[in-house]
Amino acid sequence: MASTSTTDVRVEQFRDEARRPTQARSQARAGYGFIAPFMIVFVLTLIVPLIYAAYISLFRTQLIGGTTFVGLDNYVQAVTDSRLLTGVWRVVRFFLMQVPIMLGLALAAALALDSGRLRFSRVFRLGIFLPYAVPAVVAALMWGYLYGPTFGPFTQLAQDLGLPGPPFLSEHWMLGSVANIVTWEFTGYNMLILYAALRSVPAELYEAAAVDGAGQWRIAWSIKIPAIRGALLLSLIFSVIGSFQLFAEPNLLQRLASSVIDNAWTPNLYAYNLSFTSQQINYAAAVSFLLGAVIVVASYVVLFFINRRARS
Repeated sequence: MASTSTTDVRVEQFRDEARRPTQARSQARAGYGFIAPFMIVFVLTLIVPLIYAAYISLFRTQLIGGTTFVGLDNYVQAVTDSRLLTGVWRVVRFFLMQVPIMLGLALAAALALDSGRLRFSRVFRLGIFLPYAVPAVVAALMWGYLYGPTFGPFTQLAQDLGLPGPPFLSEHWMLGSVANIVTWEFTGYNMLILYAALRSVPAELYEAAAVDGAGQWRIAWSIKIPAIRGALLLSLIFSVIGSFQLFAEPNLLQRLASSVIDNAWTPNLYAYNLSFTSQQINYAAAVSFLLGAVIVVASYVVLFFINRRARS
């Protein structure tokens, strides 16, 4: 009887082992089936257009000779294009000026909410996040009205006081004016990321620090900020990408200050005008690919230095 029972157990184990590969294949097919719709849309809307853009960037359309293959000539021209290089340097300055202010405000707001001592915290949180729900076009139009050199409320107030109107749309102020719009738009978005990260920090750490006599400022500096370093890095990478993709705000403000914002004020604006105004689609594709390469390099540099500092 004992021998028969042992044999039955072994047979059942053998059946289970034979059944496992079939179950694994079935689960794998189900997994592929779930992700297939996303992969199809991803390939059709991103990969295929990228391949096509890379293809047309290797050609040049001329009045005489039509479309001809030029290899990397468009890229060589873009690397030496002074208008493109000036635009890239401008967004680098924009990033260095705007992002620290925006992330600093977002971090301060997230810490204030997480402290639990802020009155009307829900109203405060909604008020900061609400500008992110406003489309960039609407935000630029609204701030363009506020910046207006002849009809804006700031100009009218200055005139009532007998003072010259603030030159928000002048050459020296324009970068700061655009930075102010972007900061107003995205501070709430970054605040939400940082606040969500703060909520995941174990409360026991705060209680232990409070028992040791640490105040709110010490807890924020020594526990909260180090604990959300990953969320800060994520916000920083998003800000790098967003800075180099700056387009909507200067494109709309150009109507109010065409002498300050030209068609190459930012790399994205330059590529747009090359494609849809000058009909230089091939060269615009090359410029766009170079801009993508710049974003990748800039993001990698930021990651490298932050990780290196964290290890040290």
